[in-house]
Order: sequence, then structure tokens, then C-alpha cells
Amino acid sequence: MKRWYINSLSFLLMALLIVSGCSSRTGTTTTPAPANPAPPEKKDTTSPAPAPAPATVAAKMKITVYSTVNDPPIQNVYKEVVEGFKKENAGVDVELQFPGSEYENILKVKMAANDMPDVFDTHGWAQIRYGKYLADLRDESWASQQTDTIKNVVTDKDGKVHALVMSEAKDGITYSEDILAKYNIEPPKTYDALIAAAEKIKNESKGDIVPFYFSGIDSWMFGSYLDIFATSLFISPKDNQAEAFLNNTFDWNKWGDLAQKMLDLQKKGLINKDALTAKYSDLPKMFANGKLAFALGSPSFADEVHKITPNLKIGYMPVPSMVAGDEPNFSGGERYTMGAWKDSKHLPEAKKLIAYFAKKESMEKIANATKLPPGLKGISSNHEFSDYYKKYESIRVFPYFDRVYLPNGMWDVMCKQGTELIAGRITTQQFSQIMKQEVERLRKK
Repeated sequence: MKRWYINSLSFLLMALLIVSGCSSRTGTTTTPAPANPAPPEKKDTTSPAPAPAPATVAAKMKITVYSTVNDPPIQNVYKEVVEGFKKENAGVDVELQFPGSEYENILKVKMAANDMPDVFDTHGWAQIRYGKYLADLRDESWASQQTDTIKNVVTDKDGKVHALVMSEAKDGITYSEDILAKYNIEPPKTYDALIAAAEKIKNESKGDIVPFYFSGIDSWMFGSYLDIFATSLFISPKDNQAEAFLNNTFDWNKWGDLAQKMLDLQKKGLINKDALTAKYSDLPKMFANGKLAFALGSPSFADEVHKITPNLKIGYMPVPSMVAGDEPNFSGGERYTMGAWKDSKHLPEAKKLIAYFAKKESMEKIANATKLPPGLKGISSNHEFSDYYKKYESIRVFPYFDRVYLPNGMWDVMCKQGTELIAGRITTQQFSQIMKQEVERLRKK
């Protein structure tokens, strides 16, 4: 009887152990919920409420700004002005873009898509190319302060003001005063004198100094030569071709004369040997190191030069005449501008940013950085070229040749074909024919 009791107890204990082991096994099966689950427990109302979710920060409004500025010191001034604007307008962010040589191509794509930057540089084409994309800025407080020389350039016959002109173009030739003084050369007033000076510098320096610098990477440098000297050859003289260009009767064989003069620079060894592969960004260093005599265009790169050679003396002069009896000239118009896209979702803020750039302190910073005349009255500047502008204030300023006498789109043709000419892939006669064909094609659009 006792043995039976012990055996029964052992069996019962073993059964309990087996049941307990099965219920603690992990696996994919779950214990079924009871048919009548117990009601949920009541919450303890005395416990603290959960912490609120952190407040979301409102996204800043972003204004996009595209500029043609290439020189880092000027870009830095833009950035400085933008930072000042952002401090006064905490809810607005500004995205600055400096696309460099791709600027025009990028803007053409954006025009085709009607998706322009909120603010963009019209770089000489405020009315002709970009007019229908720009908001009217005539009611802005700065509009009445435009200089007499720039007002009509960006204002149409109906009074629409297309852009703020922060810097007026007054393109001539920048030169090294030190080099000209070393070789006893006065700033040339005629093209023949300019070439004679270049040959003297090249020969007497035994090729150590390059008279002129070009870049095939930044092909606008070839375009700039053709543009400013087209004015000297065809527009500036008393007996000129201005009407022939405008009424489409110009003899394009004459373009070959201008093309030949540029080609002669290469043949005479008066330009850098690596002209097709060189970059504009290398120009300031060459100038600073006394390896370059003349640079076509404005002296906006001067600050970059002085970073390397602080005491280098830089001069500025008009474009020499090319026809006997004529006088030197400047090519001008818009240089650095700001226009507002009329369809911008942030048009009021875009106008506000432009107005901030139009402030006296902003304009003075830009004038001193660009070394160019400001586009608004009452803006004082104090830089090394102020005396040169004063000296040459009576010199005639002609609008950029291509913007008046060629249809929209020809600037790219001049730049590209100028590069092709120096590369030896086309002749001067072929260059003339391409110019004629493209002018006729573009005027039919």
C-alpha cells in the first residue's frame, strides 16, 4: 500500500514537470486567447500625461540667385551682402549659384522649361533675351536713381525697368604699368601701335612675357576680342557699317579682315601657346608674376593679382582705334545685374533681395570689388582705377557690338568659331560665311 502511494506521487510530479516544460518552450505557436478576455485595466488618471511631441521647425523660404560673376573676390562680396540680408530676413534663405562658362546654356534650358531662378543676372540681355521673363521693377525705390548712361539700356519704351544694374560695363584693355614702363611704352591709342608694343615686349623679353592671353576653355575671351574690335573696325569710325548691319546689307567678307587680325596674333606669337587649353582663372597669376602685358576687358581681376603681388601697378585704357582718323572707345552696357523672374513663387522676397543689393553700402562694396562704375547715382567708390575712369570720362562708350548689331544667339557663334579659327579648323573666309549664315538663320526666327 505504501509502495503504491509513493509510485502514484512520483507519477504526478513527473506529469506536472512535463506540463510546465511545454508551456515555457519558445516557438511560432502562441497560447490561444481566452474566449472571454478580461476587460482592460482602467488607466491611472493620477499618472503624469505623456510629454508633448517636439514642435516642428518651419522650413525657410528659399530664393535662388544665379550670377555671371567669375572672380572670387566679387563672389565673396555677393555672399557678404546675402548674409546681411538673411540676418534681417530670418525666414528667407538665399541660394547663390555661380555657373561660370555654363551660365548661358543653363539659362537657355531654364527659359525653355519656364523654370527660371527667382533672381538672375541678365548680363547684357535684359530686354532682348530675357525681357518676357522679367518682372517690372519701375516702382522699386532705387529705380529713380539709375545713372543716365544705363537707364535706357534696361528700360523699354513703355517704362518697364528690367533689372538693377549694379555694375556698368566699360570694357577697354587692362595692362601692366610696370611692363609698359620697363619697355618705355605709352598706352597705345591705335591698333597698329598696340601690335607694335606687343611685338616689342615679346622680342625684348625674349618671349618671357606674353602680350595677350586667351582661353579656349573659356571661349568668351575670343568672343570678347571680336566684339570690342568689331566696334573699333565697323562702328566707331565716322564712315561706318552700323546701318549695313542693322538693315542686313553688310558685306560679310569684311568680317574676314577682323578674323585675320585675331589670327595674326597667334601667327606672330603674341598670345599664349596653350590658348586652346588654358583657363581664364590662370590669368591673374600670370599677370601678378609679370608674365602678361595686356588683358582684354575690365580690371575686375585686380584683387586676385594683388593677393600675389601687392605692389604691382595695373593700368586701364580704352580700346584702340582701328581706322585712320578715328579715336579710341569703350564698349559698355550691363555688366553685373539682378532681375526678378516674373513668375517666381517668391516674387516679393526676390524684389526685397534686389532692393537690399541696391542699398548704398551694398553698391559701394560691389563697385570697389568689380572696379567698375556703379549703375546707380550717389554711389561713391575708391579703388585704384577711379582715376582712370575720371581720366577717360569723355571717351565714347558704345553698346556691346553683338547686342545691337547681331541677332540673339550670335554671341555663342562668335565665341565658338573664334576658337575654331585659332585651332586651325576653319579659315577666315569660312568664319565669314558661318557668321553670314547664322545671322540670316537667327533673324528668321
